[in-house]
Amino acid sequence: MLKVWGRRSSFNVQKVMWLIGELGLAHEHVDAGGRFGGLDDPAFLAMNPHGRVPVIQDERATVWESHAILRYLAARHGDGRFWSSDPAARARVDGWMDWSQTSLQPDFLGGVFWGFYRTPEDRRDWRAISAALTRCAAHFARLDRQLMGRSYLLGETLSLADITAGTSLYRYFELEIERPPLPEVARWYRALQAREAFRTHVMIPFDELRGRLDY
Repeated sequence: MLKVWGRRSSFNVQKVMWLIGELGLAHEHVDAGGRFGGLDDPAFLAMNPHGRVPVIQDERATVWESHAILRYLAARHGDGRFWSSDPAARARVDGWMDWSQTSLQPDFLGGVFWGFYRTPEDRRDWRAISAALTRCAAHFARLDRQLMGRSYLLGETLSLADITAGTSLYRYFELEIERPPLPEVARWYRALQAREAFRTHVMIPFDELRGRLDY
């Protein structure tokens, strides 16, 4: 059986769990990281030498890093549904996945979510937070344009592009921050909320993370 290590409030774990839910895969979840600890254990480091979650084991395969796990699961179990076997179609998905990881996620998760929500109020760097919010507004505006005339980022079906970018939406819309009008992103978010796997694995209250810098 597929086995997954990570805490459910972890952003990167949520991406993986969302896809597992979409695929309907039977799995065992092992709480690890944060208040659960275990990342420095020799057995865990033998699976991931970086000591980070998520990590999965699937039969004899051990995979770490969230996007590597997404690609593995889609290729192994998705039958082309979320990550095409066609190189050109797959490259379009990969482009949005890489953009999500190198542009959107650092600015939103690192700059806004960590800088604003996870940092105690008396230690917040408001100049840095404001700059990150401005960059995020540009990122989400780009998504808004991409979604025009499409149900999902690359057409009428969900792909790994939606999973990597869409995991941000619950936190983005729940935070008490200024957001520009984003009609297409809001419509996309409603479509994702209608999916059971998104509700179960992404729409998880994150109160435990408020003002916490320790994990």
